[in-house]
Amino acid sequence: MTQKNTPDDRSYDERREQIRKAALKVFACHGIAGTKISMIAAEAGISQGLTYRYFQSKEELFTLLVQEAIDEAQASIRNVPFLPGTPLEQFKALTRNMLDDTNKHYFLLVQQAQRAEGVPEQAKLAISRYHPQDTMDLLVPIFVKGQELGEFSEGDPRQLLFLYFSVVTGLMIQETPMGEGYWQLVVDRLIKLLT
Repeated sequence: MTQKNTPDDRSYDERREQIRKAALKVFACHGIAGTKISMIAAEAGISQGLTYRYFQSKEELFTLLVQEAIDEAQASIRNVPFLPGTPLEQFKALTRNMLDDTNKHYFLLVQQAQRAEGVPEQAKLAISRYHPQDTMDLLVPIFVKGQELGEFSEGDPRQLLFLYFSVVTGLMIQETPMGEGYWQLVVDRLIKLLT
């Protein structure tokens, strides 16, 4: 028998999602040690006490978000070979996806979890299963194909991909709301570095 969501169930799920999104942004910027539940509540626009109705602690919330971040990153990379277009177009789509606000915060959260103090054990366990080298292994064949088609510059694909990810990471930490179309322009310029 399928259970239908009641209005209370929907509002519970919506509030939980609101808190989760706020926490993602705050943790990505401040890490677990620099984040207080009050900061998450303020970002979500709710009271601190209300936050505890949905999550027992900031550690529980951090761990949940780290696992989501890893799953999201791996799914995005595994999806690249199935994106339409040439390798160049696939890398453009990947870059836009990585610079999207939500995805950017996921990436920054993983960075925080990898190097911060006070990371909960469950989050450390999730991070220990994340291997950035696997990302490179999935993207090298696409990059090589792009080189063969003359879309990407010659050179060691791993080294060029390392430089590409270094630039993307640098862009992720920038808070530059420069208006509509700004990131598209940045993506186009970044891709030109690869060609």
